[in-house]
Amino acid sequence: MKMTSIKLKKKLEERLNHAEWKTVFNRDKDTFRVEWAETGKGITITLPNVIAKFQQRGEEALDELEDHVQEALRVMNEEHTLSGKEKQIYPVIRAASFPTEDKGKQLVYAEHTAETRIYYALDLGKSYKLIDEDMLQEEGWSLDRIKEVAGFNVRSLPVEMKKDTVYGNDFYFHSARDGYDASRILNEALLEKLKAECKGELAISIPHQDVIIFADVQNPEGYDILAQMAMKFFAEGTVPVTSLSFLYEDKELEPIFILAQKKPKRDRKED
Repeated sequence: MKMTSIKLKKKLEERLNHAEWKTVFNRDKDTFRVEWAETGKGITITLPNVIAKFQQRGEEALDELEDHVQEALRVMNEEHTLSGKEKQIYPVIRAASFPTEDKGKQLVYAEHTAETRIYYALDLGKSYKLIDEDMLQEEGWSLDRIKEVAGFNVRSLPVEMKKDTVYGNDFYFHSARDGYDASRILNEALLEKLKAECKGELAISIPHQDVIIFADVQNPEGYDILAQMAMKFFAEGTVPVTSLSFLYEDKELEPIFILAQKKPKRDRKED
């Protein structure tokens, strides 16, 4: 069955039927909005994007969307505090182009690299809320306190890596899909441990929120392979960060500017 915007609208109305919500279909913009009737807070869904996912995955795509919308609306309708929830505060990595304001409120952030920025989030289980300046002021928190708490929590996150060796270079992939995979790049103790164990140079890629790649680069091809991997993951990620990779040296991250145009030489044997 070919899905259309009208058919999808009807499906979403059935799935997102709630006594305290209202839905609005905008035929001109091809969008479907679900919001709290009392406050007007809500989420707007771009229907063509959902149709494309439905054609690939069927009802599973709508199940995922339904969960996302319900969680987003729940979070919007709650008051959130920081005190007593210190263990739920984490740093999240975003592209440097990511907005610094949300609905007129200044988000709390810190500079990271020329390509990336660190924001801070209150974990809410299935989702999280980015912390804004108003939340800090209301509770008398400083940016330094947020940094300290979030830094401690990110160091406590588990790291489970899958290894892949290509053309004499070792690549380690971590993807727990907990919302903080890319944030592991802020775990300096982890980076120092990996650096000490590397046979070559330690390079790191955070193409999107839900993956981090550590590379033990032992020959020139390693940089090209990492660049190709980063571009692929960057294109596939729901929350892209950067397609550039970084070299970790002297506790600093330096962007690696590589054009991933040449393929690895086929006469090299894969380890």
